[in-house]
Amino acid sequence: MSSTSPQAPTSAQAPTSAQAPTPRPAVAALEGKRLIVVGAGSRTGRLLAVTASAAGAELVLAGPDPRKLEWTAGELSGPSEVVPLDLADEASIAALARRAGGFDHLVSTAAMPANGPLKDLELADVQRAFAAKVIGPLLLAKHLAPQAADDGSFTFFSGVAAWRPAPERTVMATANGALAFLVQALAVEIAPVRVNAVSPGIVDTGSWDGLGSGKAAFLRGVAERNPARRVGTPDDLVKAVLYAVDNPYVTGTVLHVDGGGRLA
Repeated sequence: MSSTSPQAPTSAQAPTSAQAPTPRPAVAALEGKRLIVVGAGSRTGRLLAVTASAAGAELVLAGPDPRKLEWTAGELSGPSEVVPLDLADEASIAALARRAGGFDHLVSTAAMPANGPLKDLELADVQRAFAAKVIGPLLLAKHLAPQAADDGSFTFFSGVAAWRPAPERTVMATANGALAFLVQALAVEIAPVRVNAVSPGIVDTGSWDGLGSGKAAFLRGVAERNPARRVGTPDDLVKAVLYAVDNPYVTGTVLHVDGGGRLA
């Protein structure tokens, strides 16, 4: 057996431009695919569903509020199915698996924040937060991974609080951090199905509308501190999801879509 190291291909061996594959946009990868969107009633989930449907994907829309899911379904250009889902209830997750059947990709944008001073936290709120971010994703993988295509994927949503903890955000930081490690473990456990997470920073999804007249000043302050000098939009998050779904060599990874907010 030769002990010489493999050599790089010569110019004669290298693929020519005619042989190189034609790059394709990430959205094109969804044509003819079956995509499950958990949290399809949220603004980001709805935009993802609309984008995927326009690209030719078949959608399974899951979440706790059937009215919001039906609203999303009404905006789609292709086929879809609405499935009520409670991530805190394993029977509900098993029912989703039965309804969904075989699929290519699952994306969960689910979140149930439990914010506030440590002394005021209620156990039920903490449990719901972990159901959305940790236990629910674990059970989604348990029940649905056997039905995923070998080249399929799971994409979950973590969050910048895991890397920038703050007072009264202890549960959020811990749940998001746990999800980041869960993604790595699942990527090994259910391979070759890929598992990734998107970690948003401050994104104007409507969740800050409760600040009322103070919202604009809050978002302006975030933009001034962020290295990207802006806040995020739902479209920024959808682009990250599409990258995670499309790239077959990305797994066990957290994609930070925070404008550098975790560094500021």
